[in-house]
Amino acid sequence: MTIIYFIFVLLVTIMIHEFGHFLFAKKAGIYVYEFSLGMGPKLYSFNRKNDETTYSIRLFPIGGYVSMAGEDIEADRDIPFEKTMQAKTWWQRFLTITAGVLFNFLLALILLFVIALINGAPTMTPRISYVEEDSPSAIAGLQAGDKIRAIDNTKLSTVDRFLLEFQVRIGDTISLKIESKDGTSKTVQIKPEKIVKDEKTSYSYGFALDNSAKHGIWESIKYAFLKTGSLMEQMCLILGYLFSGKLSLNSLSGPVGIFNVVGESARAGFLSIVYLIAYLCINVGFINIIPFPAFDGGRLLFLIIEKIKGKPVEPKLENTIHAVGFVILMLLMVVITFNDIIRLF
Repeated sequence: MTIIYFIFVLLVTIMIHEFGHFLFAKKAGIYVYEFSLGMGPKLYSFNRKNDETTYSIRLFPIGGYVSMAGEDIEADRDIPFEKTMQAKTWWQRFLTITAGVLFNFLLALILLFVIALINGAPTMTPRISYVEEDSPSAIAGLQAGDKIRAIDNTKLSTVDRFLLEFQVRIGDTISLKIESKDGTSKTVQIKPEKIVKDEKTSYSYGFALDNSAKHGIWESIKYAFLKTGSLMEQMCLILGYLFSGKLSLNSLSGPVGIFNVVGESARAGFLSIVYLIAYLCINVGFINIIPFPAFDGGRLLFLIIEKIKGKPVEPKLENTIHAVGFVILMLLMVVITFNDIIRLF
């Protein structure tokens, strides 16, 4: 079942992204060669009547693509110029490029809303719900009901931000700025207890966060937007922490890591799978909008340069840059996948 869920999660995430590109390309009158789910060797394909597009399913469910006239100059010689990407208005090209990201974010919002409607909208405020007796947190003076406003002078507004900042400090003494139930503020220093068991080291701080939820349509709508914004903020910070060295590449996961997460989510119930799809949609949308060659954001950057210059960048130069970017991404994927496999043993 994990394999089935894994394929399902990736295909939904990929399909909604590529469908965004496809829909706006068709609407703009761009010739679409192929709409593919998956990468690698073709398993199955078909054509619809009066439609030039080949619809394909390929072997590896780790990506997908919409192949459009105008992306690869060498392949467009037999296509009328008016049906190529270059022939379309700046706004038509802008919408076609960004539609995949927008569809990812839209699906994430819908799924998070549905989850909150069914299970309730979890609180987004980092608040203490439990303090273990005689633990480092109890000794420091932390109490149930305290709101965490900052960690080591880094202001916090959401649980996601706290968990990220907490993760990069695991094992360290942390300073928490607390707002008590009576409205007073204080700062506590918590030095974790080091625990070594079966040659594995862990750290205990002795507190748990509030995971209570509110019900209702408005609360669900609010949660969907707040959670999406919070996860996007988290991804921006992770990107910055990777460059600064606070996080290593070992913190990232590829297909193997996602497979393990899918297995854990499946055991937690179907709504956990739905949440994972929402999370991956935000992840895919965010990564694709980064202005790096081969990403949608890279193509968008060239489009913005065109707008500023008043003329397009030399197509062959742009294609070469995207090709180099794609090779770099594939090498990065190999490294991340290797790290995922190492963690299994």
